[in-house]
Amino acid sequence: MTDRSEWETRYRTWITERLEPALARAPEQRSRFSTISDVSIERLYGPWGADAVDAVQDVGFPGQPPYTRGIHPTGYRSRLWTMRMFAGFGAAEDTNARFKQLLAAGQTGLSIAYDMPTLYGYDTDDPEAAGEFGTCGVAVSSLADMEALLDGLPLERVSTSMTINSPAAPIWAMYIAAAEKRGVPRAALEGTIQNDILKEFVAQKEFLFPPDPSMRLVTDTIEFGTREMPRWNTISISGYHIREAGSTAVQELAFTIADGMAYVEDALARGLRVDDFAPRLSFFFNAHNDFFEEIAKFRAARRIWFKLTTERYGAENERSTWMRFHTQTAGVSLTAQQPLNNLTRVAVQALAAVLGGTQSLHTDAFDEAWAVPSAEAALLALRQQQVIAEETGVASTIDPLGGSWFVEALTNETERQVWRYLEEIDRRGGMVKAIAEGYPQREIADAAYRFQREVDAGERSIVGVNRYADPNEVLSIPLLQVSEASLRAQLDRLERTRRERDAGAVEAALAGLRDAASRPGTSRTNLMPHFVRCATAYATLGEQCRVLREVFGEYREPVAV
Repeated sequence: MTDRSEWETRYRTWITERLEPALARAPEQRSRFSTISDVSIERLYGPWGADAVDAVQDVGFPGQPPYTRGIHPTGYRSRLWTMRMFAGFGAAEDTNARFKQLLAAGQTGLSIAYDMPTLYGYDTDDPEAAGEFGTCGVAVSSLADMEALLDGLPLERVSTSMTINSPAAPIWAMYIAAAEKRGVPRAALEGTIQNDILKEFVAQKEFLFPPDPSMRLVTDTIEFGTREMPRWNTISISGYHIREAGSTAVQELAFTIADGMAYVEDALARGLRVDDFAPRLSFFFNAHNDFFEEIAKFRAARRIWFKLTTERYGAENERSTWMRFHTQTAGVSLTAQQPLNNLTRVAVQALAAVLGGTQSLHTDAFDEAWAVPSAEAALLALRQQQVIAEETGVASTIDPLGGSWFVEALTNETERQVWRYLEEIDRRGGMVKAIAEGYPQREIADAAYRFQREVDAGERSIVGVNRYADPNEVLSIPLLQVSEASLRAQLDRLERTRRERDAGAVEAALAGLRDAASRPGTSRTNLMPHFVRCATAYATLGEQCRVLREVFGEYREPVAV
């Protein structure tokens, strides 16, 4: 076996005899190569130098700590990732039909997108919701909408993910109530609510209440799920939107993990044991264009989370130390110009997610820079995953890039840079305090500015935008439109629900919610049972969120200069 010193000798010889003459004939295209995160990329990687990868300590085996190579010993050889296409538009019936089309086409999990009024806790007929019905997701104002949305779907067999944050608890309660009315017990339900409020303050800005009561709602759902819904992930700690806001891959990973630490610590303060709830924590990451950086990010993520859960939080259950994550390809990378190029971008990003070991995956549609995906575009996006799974052979062996000198070195450097961020956040008193100071927000804004400046200067290429652009491009993309008939159907159902429900039961349920919300957050005042009671009585989302706004107040972000 060749030892390190012999490799170093051979490396120096290669530089002298091969590299230097080649550079004299043809200099390299740039003086410095780097990832999107501005991590320097060396010319060549190998088993020489002081930073050479330790295969035993850094790489290891799949299904074995520190899980660099994946949390399952068999990779995808036993089970493929869940193909979970994000969908939602118009009235509940519209999205229900799309889900049935996708399931028939081979999708293996549901993922619900909600419209803006729902995300902000308003009913469809609220004046604040005017003009926003169903344009970026499905409208859900009450249990009646949720029943229509889930009609005929196999809830006892399909895992459901719901992308909603501030009003996640009442929407989750409606899902639970709808399933139980169909005879599916809550303990049998499998899925995920995003429920990640901290990333809203950092990046997406769809917050309703101040940070403290918002964190209480998250901890209430974690506690409720731990006790009553053993197959449900009560939070999906989301770096996706941090990346979409302009962060680097390193910042995405660092701030997401810091958010996860804050949730763990809040649950511990409630009196929960880490091994009771940590196995059901999940994460959600972005897969961007820098192929190898994304793979390194996913591998480093597992290693960092293992170290945190064992060394800082004392986890003893192995499942508590697993970083399980969903991935979505990068919406922010999609271009309105030459939109068919997005098919290539998405395929490369999806491949990075698979090679990085994701547990589930959504692939964006090529027309999403224009509108909610058409049925054809959504089907093509699903087919991209199926081609990767069935035709490329990448799922035939576990962690096929494990041991790559470049990938392992980039994984190590990503981990080092993430730890530096985590140490800085610790110095500031944790993520909640760091957010209050605006620290992650400033870091992301600086990264977004730097990236855009590079694009504008032509230092970073985007095909079809600042490179190979077509000034004569004529676009003819069939865009999905939300019909007036869908809006009318939604409003009619909302009016009928209010007219036919038991007004006394609604009033009593809302009064119970108000009373519990007015008290300090504890196990005795957990709000989830009250949300389930409200849902069952057909109290609307807007009515429940109005109660919470009156008790908790509304958050107004300080103006940043």
